[in-house]
Amino acid sequence: MAGMISRRELLAGTAVAAASAQSRPSGSRKPNVILILADDLGCHDLGCLGASDLKTPNIDALAAAGTRFTNWYAAAPVCAPSRASLLSGRYPIRCGVPDNGPPLAASEQTIAAVVKGAGYATGIFGKWHLGATPETDPNAHGFDRFFGFHSGCIDFFSHRFYWGEPRLANYHDLWRDRTEVFENGQYTTEMFAREAVQFIRDHHANPFFCYLPFNGVHYPMHAPRKYVERFPNLEPERRTYAAMLSAVDDGVGQVVQTLRDLRLFDNTLIVFTGDNGATREARAGLNNKPATAGNNAPFRGNKFSAFDGGMHVPMVMHWPGVVPRGKIASEVGSHLDLLPTIAAATGAPLPKDRTLDGFDALAPGYRGHEAIFWHQGGQLAVRRGTWKLVKDGKTYDGTPEGNKPLTGDDAIFLSNLAEDPGESVNLRHRHPEVADELLTMAEKWLVDVKTR
Repeated sequence: MAGMISRRELLAGTAVAAASAQSRPSGSRKPNVILILADDLGCHDLGCLGASDLKTPNIDALAAAGTRFTNWYAAAPVCAPSRASLLSGRYPIRCGVPDNGPPLAASEQTIAAVVKGAGYATGIFGKWHLGATPETDPNAHGFDRFFGFHSGCIDFFSHRFYWGEPRLANYHDLWRDRTEVFENGQYTTEMFAREAVQFIRDHHANPFFCYLPFNGVHYPMHAPRKYVERFPNLEPERRTYAAMLSAVDDGVGQVVQTLRDLRLFDNTLIVFTGDNGATREARAGLNNKPATAGNNAPFRGNKFSAFDGGMHVPMVMHWPGVVPRGKIASEVGSHLDLLPTIAAATGAPLPKDRTLDGFDALAPGYRGHEAIFWHQGGQLAVRRGTWKLVKDGKTYDGTPEGNKPLTGDDAIFLSNLAEDPGESVNLRHRHPEVADELLTMAEKWLVDVKTR
């Protein structure tokens, strides 16, 4: 079927990845890799993406000196499946985490496990959200060091999860490897940056992979006063959001400065991205009203949505001498590509006993995905080229109607993203042949991805 990614194409992409790794600069040691993830970050809430009321100078500097991908997608519009795919290089259904809840099975190979086999020290500092048992926690998935939490979110100061009541009593959730630790009153964003910096210092003499999934700017909306005071002219909700993001940016700056101090900056691939779009959940807003702080404009939809606002995310890659400086890349990329990209950069062999769904985004012949798919909360979506089709789409805009699928003609919603990035005009009747082809592709993919 036209537009489907074949096994032959996948193998060809892997071959290109190997060739590109050979063409990259070789030094006395392999490159380090730092993968930084923001949580529930609005699609355009960075200075380098046009936000004028926020301050993200450290992230912006990486973007200016690296490459910014403008058509990059998470594999899901919600936390756990997005992270599972990011780490495994496999669609959420294929890797067994189709939604929030299921853990990442021990049989899945993460980026950490792949590069660990190539001699890398591995660490994660922040949010895991993919299992809490000895078979599913970070240490079971290739990470030598873990400092963070297992659940979907915690209080930034008490480090307790309290969103399960009355079904589930609130509980403390902060761990160093498999030992519970207590740092009451310490701001998590600062702790995770601190631990990442220490990991880099501890392993500066040998190659390392550092995964830094901050819990900012996910609710609860907490920030120390010193960050809030940086934004005196913003309204309260946006002000707190900006403060939380500013703390994340400071953490990025600390990591970069540590690399510079240790003379590792030029030999380190740094990736910055988000797990999904901003949310309109009431628990992230003020007075139990839908949140308004995060900005996904001009995209339609929010966290949980198969429209672009749900999973069209920022992507910055920085690696002096390898990643082009100041480049804007328009290829359709995905978190699915991170495992193949990092494997190629580190010289680690890809797993050969499973289907991978991504490609090396730094390979000279990288063209992005011819077609890419999503299935979330009853929604089915596909993008091929500039065409995007969403079946039973939901906007999750904070209203009761936004939690329900679109009906009538709009139950099958076709957009041309080049002309209409906000997916506001349904073209299914103007281009019925395109709508039929994309819907057929998506439905066939949904069958295929469940069976292999």
